[in-house]
Amino acid sequence: MLCSYQTDIKKLIIIMYHLGLDLGSSSIKAALVEIATGKSLGVVQEPEEEMGMFAKKNGWAEQKPDDWWKHICKAITRLKQQHNISRTQIKGIGISYQMHGLVIVDKEGNPLRKSIIWCDSRAVEIGNKAFETIGEETCASNLLNSPANFTASKLKWIKDNEPEIYKNIYKFMLPGDYVAYKFSNSINTTISGLSEGIFWDFKKDSVADFLLEHYGIDKALVPEIVDTFGLQAVVDEKGEAASGIAAGTPIYYRAGDQPNNALSLNVFNPGEVAATGGTSGVVYAVTDSLSVKESARVNNFAHVNYIKGADARIGKLLCVNGAGIQYRWLLNNLAVSSYEEMNNLASEIPVGSDGVCLIPFGNGAERMLNNKEIGTRIVNLNLNNHHKGHMCRAALEGIAFSFVYGIELLKSDGIQAKVIRAGNDNLFRSEIFANTVATLIGQEIEIYNTTGAIGAARAAGLHKGDFESFGKSIMDNDHVMTFMPFKDKEAYLKAYQNWKIELELILNKE
Repeated sequence: MLCSYQTDIKKLIIIMYHLGLDLGSSSIKAALVEIATGKSLGVVQEPEEEMGMFAKKNGWAEQKPDDWWKHICKAITRLKQQHNISRTQIKGIGISYQMHGLVIVDKEGNPLRKSIIWCDSRAVEIGNKAFETIGEETCASNLLNSPANFTASKLKWIKDNEPEIYKNIYKFMLPGDYVAYKFSNSINTTISGLSEGIFWDFKKDSVADFLLEHYGIDKALVPEIVDTFGLQAVVDEKGEAASGIAAGTPIYYRAGDQPNNALSLNVFNPGEVAATGGTSGVVYAVTDSLSVKESARVNNFAHVNYIKGADARIGKLLCVNGAGIQYRWLLNNLAVSSYEEMNNLASEIPVGSDGVCLIPFGNGAERMLNNKEIGTRIVNLNLNNHHKGHMCRAALEGIAFSFVYGIELLKSDGIQAKVIRAGNDNLFRSEIFANTVATLIGQEIEIYNTTGAIGAARAAGLHKGDFESFGKSIMDNDHVMTFMPFKDKEAYLKAYQNWKIELELILNKE
């Protein structure tokens, strides 16, 4: 009888979850995590193939905000069906989203045009001119960045080029703000979000009025500001009908994808660094200093735990465009069948690739190289002695060297890395890549099996402020392995110095 009674009690326990959404430019990912344990129940992607982009002109990139919402609703439906979860079991929502995008809506909340997303470069000249006119020192000390091609400059482009649309704008939003609005019918944003759009004045801890005035943008277009962690909005009846999430469910968290990735890896404090090795690579380091030396080469944003008037928590973001896309190009164009085969071929080649050197910057202008577009270069290739194994090794080393080059740039900007954590994504699955980076920077690299959607779901619980339990959940559930730097690094240093010589030769010619 006792055994039967205990079984019945277990059946009565209803597990509660937080929902995490990660809005990328290629897909939506949705995750559920158990509130009590932080364990991930599952992740789905929608659509299963990549979302499309609209590019009316070269360098433009747009997406329809309502397409994001449609895919989000489908992903939630799939997730609930796969795991037999009811709407009442979801007790909070966390949102991660592609950074620097622009959504503009009218008074009814309808998008006035497609979103100009992060990789659209139409506003580069607007931002560069503002940087020059306002002054590098003012931009560095107040904005921590050049206005560059960020959201504020994109809004200025609308004002200059689509005045009929501009005059009907009620509010602008970042992509994640729009997702929250579709759930709740509430328009708001965060300091972290405004900082990534270069709308935030860190010196005054307020909206950057001087930049809005320079661009002639009405401050009334800025949404209400809410905390990154806290009750931002609640799902309304219309949001419930579309998404299948119960009305009254709170939205507790929202952040751009790179700050959220750092959060997913338990990176909150000065000296902690998050790295990603996907199509492009990112090194994101947290600092407590507002000092900026590299405002044109390194992006600086309010991290998720930035608080006005308190110790600064700034995320320094360095992007390497030519990362995983370089390795994927080789996969598609060499006579190989998989990344595993490529990694095996590369492992047979010694450090330094027998002199073959690959400069992996073939994915557009590199911000860390002062926006120079130098392309991919392969040098010292001997057609008698070298084969595809050398190409694979040289590619992995070249991408790793570009990460190390970026980390050196961050160090010159005041970052002293104490711990580096990375997701278990494509490049960091390669021992050659991870060992090369770890050895050259003399730092352990901790690998975690997590995603932005899982991190956003867990972050929905941080409105309670328990960061210690949050970090423990990541350590307990996600840690895969740690790459230790090799003590004998002579061959790595020699190969890296040779690579830097080739890079400098190219840069000096440009």
